[in-house]
Amino acid sequence: MLVTAYLFLLGLLALWGVLEFSACHSKPSASSNALGNPAFRQFQYDFYRTYFPALAADWLQGPYLYKLYQHYHFLEGQIAIIYVCGFGASVFAGLVSVPLTSRLGRRKSCILFCLLLSASYLCKLSQEYFVLMTGRVLGGFSSSLLFSCFEAWYTHEHAEQHDFPAEWLPHTFTRAAEWNGGIAIAAGITANVCAEWLGLGPASPSVLAVPLLVLSVVLVIREWDENYGQTSSFRRVCGDGLRCLLRDRRVLLLGTIQALFESVVYIFIFLWTPVLDPHNAPLGIAFSSFMAASAVGSSLYHLATSKKYHLQPMHVLCLSILMVFFSLFMLTFSTAPGQEHPTESLLAFLLIELACGLYFPAMRFLRRRLIPEKEQTGVLNWFRVPLNLLAGLGLLVLHDSDYQSGTRNMFSLCAITMVLALLCVVSLFTMVRNDSELRLPASEPEPNGTE
Repeated sequence: MLVTAYLFLLGLLALWGVLEFSACHSKPSASSNALGNPAFRQFQYDFYRTYFPALAADWLQGPYLYKLYQHYHFLEGQIAIIYVCGFGASVFAGLVSVPLTSRLGRRKSCILFCLLLSASYLCKLSQEYFVLMTGRVLGGFSSSLLFSCFEAWYTHEHAEQHDFPAEWLPHTFTRAAEWNGGIAIAAGITANVCAEWLGLGPASPSVLAVPLLVLSVVLVIREWDENYGQTSSFRRVCGDGLRCLLRDRRVLLLGTIQALFESVVYIFIFLWTPVLDPHNAPLGIAFSSFMAASAVGSSLYHLATSKKYHLQPMHVLCLSILMVFFSLFMLTFSTAPGQEHPTESLLAFLLIELACGLYFPAMRFLRRRLIPEKEQTGVLNWFRVPLNLLAGLGLLVLHDSDYQSGTRNMFSLCAITMVLALLCVVSLFTMVRNDSELRLPASEPEPNGTE
């Protein structure tokens, strides 16, 4: 497994490099104008050098989170409860993060994110179950703040303080998304070096992340000015979102697809470590391979929807769901008790991440076209509720740690869930197949973004 994991990572990195190199010749003209403005380049650089350490710190926890709880000798059911608490915190944070950021201020919210995540990581040094659960709750809340506060601060400063053109915004977030993929890959390798090569244990990546968060706090305090958004009451945001869901069946179907697909992804995030770790897979390298596969999927999305091939986001969404279904079908055989095939399981996990790279930009496009901008926050909050509930119920009810077949049964049930998601996609496609607004024109570049 050791050699296989490294070969997969090298192959995916090479493929990603080829795809990005082939795409670099078709950048939109707005990017050229933006790069030719020294003031914009400096502003962008100042944002990146504060934002990227926070991203790196957030990614460092991923490879060895499950392994850490296992290292403290907790049972799989107990670990599942810790994860479910994180999902619950994410639901609550998703509901309150935008109003909180608007009232508290985006600069202060960025500082709050760094403090909460630092506290979450320091909790991992304790072997007390309640302390670890508290850390997971803090981590779930802070992750919801990460994108809402940093990107909201940048968007306001870009338009209001510097008066840069609005069409330059996608350039910043596209580059941030590209760097985010590279940062995630580097974080997995770094975590592997700390935890396994240097033998510092599964808590070491979290400890390493704390100085990065301190760096972000120092830069935010020293260089950023405060800005505020329009304050809306929690009740109004949620009420507007619910009304949008109830009056538009297309939005309801889209939310159902998101809940079904992403709940399966959350369960995959929980299961990949116990599937691969018994076979001595290097967890940090496997995590980096997952991130590389996701980056390849994102590059393939932009290639598929380019002027040359001109596939539509709805087609890509359907393809991504089929890929996940096929991967889960593979996993029901490769994880059979007594007949495990870790290489096939790793390949199936990589296909799931590749499908995620296709899914997220397609879903972003459809959300922007189907959901009115003023109601997006409320609608997305409602989307997260069934998503996290399904993932939590899947971990608590479906997975039976007393039987070796529990993992295989979970993959089987996840495959059924993807069939339901596919039926929803077909139903949505039937409703919108003649809707020109949901088709990507050949001349329109689809901006990347952070999910």
